[in-house]
This record gives sequence, C-alpha cells and structure tokens, in this order.
Amino acid sequence: MQFYLNGYKPGDPTLQDAALPETADVVIIGSGPAGALLAAQLSSFPGIRTRLVERRNGPLELGQADGVACRTVETFQAFGLAEELVREGYWVNETVFWRPSPDDRNKIARTGRVQDVEDGLSEFPHLIVNQARLQQMLLDYMRKSPSRLECDYGLEFDALKVDAEGEYPVEVKLRDVNTGIMKTIRAKYVVGCDGARSKVRESIGAKLHGDFANHAWGVVDMLAVTDFPDIRLKSAIQSADEGNILLIPREGGYMVRLYVDLGEVDPNNRDAIRDITQEQVIATAQRVLHPYTLDVRHVVWFSVYQVGQRVTDRFDDVLPEHAGSRLPRVFIAGDACHTHSAKAGQGMNVSMQDTFNLGWKLISVLEGRARPELLRTYSTERHAIAQGLIDFDREWSKIMASPPKDPAHPERGGVDPAELQAYFVKSGRFTAGMATHYPPSTVLTAPDTHQALATGFTIGTRFHSAPVVRLADAKPMQLGHVARADAAWRIYAFADASGTRLRALMDFLADSSDSPVRRFTPTGADPDSVIDVRAVFQQYHRELKVDELPTMLLPPKGRFGLLDYEKAFAPDLKSGQDIFELRGIDRAQGAIVVVRPDQYVANVLPLDAHDALTAFFAAFLIDRH
Repeated sequence: MQFYLNGYKPGDPTLQDAALPETADVVIIGSGPAGALLAAQLSSFPGIRTRLVERRNGPLELGQADGVACRTVETFQAFGLAEELVREGYWVNETVFWRPSPDDRNKIARTGRVQDVEDGLSEFPHLIVNQARLQQMLLDYMRKSPSRLECDYGLEFDALKVDAEGEYPVEVKLRDVNTGIMKTIRAKYVVGCDGARSKVRESIGAKLHGDFANHAWGVVDMLAVTDFPDIRLKSAIQSADEGNILLIPREGGYMVRLYVDLGEVDPNNRDAIRDITQEQVIATAQRVLHPYTLDVRHVVWFSVYQVGQRVTDRFDDVLPEHAGSRLPRVFIAGDACHTHSAKAGQGMNVSMQDTFNLGWKLISVLEGRARPELLRTYSTERHAIAQGLIDFDREWSKIMASPPKDPAHPERGGVDPAELQAYFVKSGRFTAGMATHYPPSTVLTAPDTHQALATGFTIGTRFHSAPVVRLADAKPMQLGHVARADAAWRIYAFADASGTRLRALMDFLADSSDSPVRRFTPTGADPDSVIDVRAVFQQYHRELKVDELPTMLLPPKGRFGLLDYEKAFAPDLKSGQDIFELRGIDRAQGAIVVVRPDQYVANVLPLDAHDALTAFFAAFLIDRH
C-alpha cells in the first residue's frame, strides 16, 4: 500500500481525504465554540449544504475557555444537550473572597461568601466544563443530525473574494495544512469563527478598535494537594504584595484552574510574557496563597495571555456607505469580533450567542422563509452586545487586577475587598449571560406597547422559562424547554380569565386566510415548522379536557397525520409555582408572547390583536401561499 505521495500526514494513513465540494450554501471557518454551535444548527437542515473547516488536524483536546453561563446551558437545552452538560460540569454555587489578614498582611483571610447566581434567574446552574468537551458535544450532535455533518480538518483559510452577483458569489480559498495544496470552494455565505487573529476579518477589511493588552495573567489547569480550605469553591483572592488569583474549581472533583496576576505589560516589550514559565506562575500562586501551601502534582494545561478589550467596527462585509445598497455575504463571530479577558467567563458564552443569533437567520433565508434583508440585523444586534461586553470587561479586569487597599496606607490606592464583592454581586446577571437586551431597533423586536400584559417577559430579553404541567400526560416541565434549535418562531398564548379570547385566537390561527401560521408555512410542511403555537391555560390541568382543545392545539403532523398532543399546558399549581404569577401575566386579559428562534422575546400583544400579530411576522417572513 502506498501513501504520503503529497506529503506526510499524521494519523491513519489509510484514511482517504474527503473531496471538498465545488459549492456550499454556508462555509464556516473555525470549529471553536462559535463555529461548532453554528454548524450544529445548520446540520439539522439537510437541504442546506454546510461545510465546517478547521486548520487543526483534529478536535481541540485541552485548555482554553471553561465557564458556561446559565444562558448558555439554556441554549444547549434547545439542542437536547443541557442534561449532559449539567451532569458533567462543576456547579458554581458560591463564590468566596479572600484579602490580606488584618492581623498579618503577609497572610490571606476569607472576608466574604456569596451565592453565585441569584435565586430564580434560571432553572440551570452556572457550570465549569472544558471547552474541548463542550465542542465535542456539538460535533457529536452534527454527526447524528439529518445531514450527518462532519468537520473538514487540516484546512486553513487563505483568502476570499465576493462577486457582485451569482448564485454562489463568495469564492473561498483554503490551504491544506499538510500538503500545502490550495483548494477552492464557492459559497452563498461565509462565516469567520477563526479567532482573535481572524483572517476572515482581515479579508473583509473590518478593524478592531479599543485598548491594547496592558496586563498579563497566567492560567494553569492543575492537579494539586493543598490545605487552602476553599479549593473547591470559586475564589477571588487578593494578596497584599504578590498579586491576585481567580481560582476556578474544574469538573471531575480534583482539577482546579488558577488565573494568576502577572502584573503590567511593558508596552515596549509586549513579547516578554512569552518567556514566562509555568514554574514561575505556580511560584507566584504559592506566594499569593500564603500561609496555605500548594503542592502541584501535575499540570494539565498552561498559558500566559495579555488582557485587552477590543471590538470590531462591523460584523459583516458591508461597508457603511453600502449599507442600503447591498446585502451581507460574509460574517464574523466570536473572538474574530471581540477580544477581552477570560476572568468574567464571557468569551465562549457571548461567542456562541453570536452564532445562535446568526444561525436561525441564515436558515430562514436559505429555506425561503424570510427575506435576505433579515441578515442585516445580525451585525446591528450583536455589535451592540459586544460593545457592552467590552465595557463590562474593562471595569471587571481593572478591579480584578488592582491590589487591595491597605488601611494603614490609604494614599496607595487599590480596591477595597468589599467593593470587589459588591461589584461581583451587581454584575451577576451579566456574567450569567442574562444582560442581553435587544432594543426595538429592528423588525425583530417590537415596542413595549403592551408589556403590562406580561411584565415578566420583557421584550428584547431571553424568554424566562417557568414550571408548567403538560395537559395531555400531566408531565411537570419547564415551558421554555419545548423550544428546539429548529429556527422556528414560538407563539405562547396565555389564556384570559374566561378562555374565550384564547379560543378565538386559536380559531383565527387555524382557519383564517390572514393567519400567520397559514400564510408563512410552506405547503406540505408541518404546521409548526415556521411558527410553533403553544397555549397555557389558567385552570388546574385536571379541570381541562384534551378532547375539547381547539384544533390548533392538536395539529396533525407527519406523513400519517398524527396528532401532536404537546401544545397545551396548565400552571404547576401542585408545586405552588403558578406561571401567571411568576411572570406577571394579566389574568383577566391574558397575553400573546412571541419568541424568536434564539429564545428572545420579540413581542407582547393582547389575545385579540390578530391583525397586529400577522403584521409583525409579515415584516420579514415570506408569504408561501
């Protein structure tokens, strides 16, 4: 058997290269968290030809990000992966704070302890899961999807060119990292998820703006023996003179990550930090932890990085002067758009929310559900979120890198440990991933005219799930968990006191020619493939009869026309968690809550606002009849 004709390639020499197709609908550059999540969404649609390319020769195995915000776990629930994440991850339940001891500033002492996530913020915890493991879950999801999507490893992005017209206007050049051979593929859309040194960003002329790195940190994943009592609690540690540590327990019960403060970066010699060794970082950590000992038995991963906060001026290839005359074809996401420190645990989480936002929009356009103008909203919405992240991280990094105030020498400045703890509590919603709020600046987010009907479902924020009981089988569950990563919109109809308005709405959706469900769903498709309608009644579930439900809540689906019995719900009165009370639903009038495919509330309307409901969808969806 002969091989290595075009150069040596590691791995199984009998494994033949898969041929790269000439065309694709979407080419994703980079299989990190942003790229993998986007590919996972697209993989559920076999009619969309997707290619995920990665310059590495295989999946990521070690290190990098590890914080998984509550919002990210909610997102993974839409892929059916939350249970796996929660089972494997370390749960960040509480955070402790350490500062120099008042009795001896050469020693540290615990000064505070707080709950990590406020009560009721999410049904899911804040987790620590290795980025490599999280990405593998998404890659496995792709392989099991209808398209059986696989990542193309060993291909590095080289350049792209966007033509003015054509079905596949983007020409992408890729280089085989093992042979050097150049390959070309034409695409309808390209998404650069290729990191902070993004070549895709460079190719579209987008520029990073903000602060250059000015502070260095060492990060070490280790297995160690220590007498530090809070080794299994997230800990913010300030020493008097040796620097600061953010300690993050890792999944599995034994491993721990330390972010170790290495001080200011010399602007005239920024490359000097590359010479810092793991032994030096560990020695610094040992001094910070005094009088406690740290005996490192094994280093799993080590890196040194510089902290800087920068955001790209735009997230697609459309120049400002062309904004009204052409549509985007190339997008960037994740670290290609925004760079910042790792200590607030936001990078991986915000990156995946970038592509969760973009994914359903690409699907909607490529499936013929929505007009291509919808893709303009990606850069508009996510750029504002990235700028908010940068502003937050700049303040958080400054506080984390500051020495503690010395009561004996207040003139030296520094941060009071109480100030650090207070800022941590204040920023809890941000670090949990719940601070995103899309304003009514696009067709996807309506004004808050009728917000009073559902005060707990704030327009522009993520749909805050709550307990319900499914009517047909009396199953207690979370209402938000019915949403899948399927690019479908959700209409949650909360019943009025008499139930007459709800039933009138269901009749309109099922029978009227003006119904958005009928107007925007392709002929022959399941009735919930574009707009998924659910209803929540006010009565106890045993007081309702399944056979008396409106036909809209018992839709026939699939080749056999089987009835879907999972559209109707009741409050979970047994547990005392009435969703109408928890989420401020007007009991007399009820409410329509419209939720985007990425789980953000888009509109709140009265149950009888039939025309307004249709008009909302007509602004971006395409009539299919």
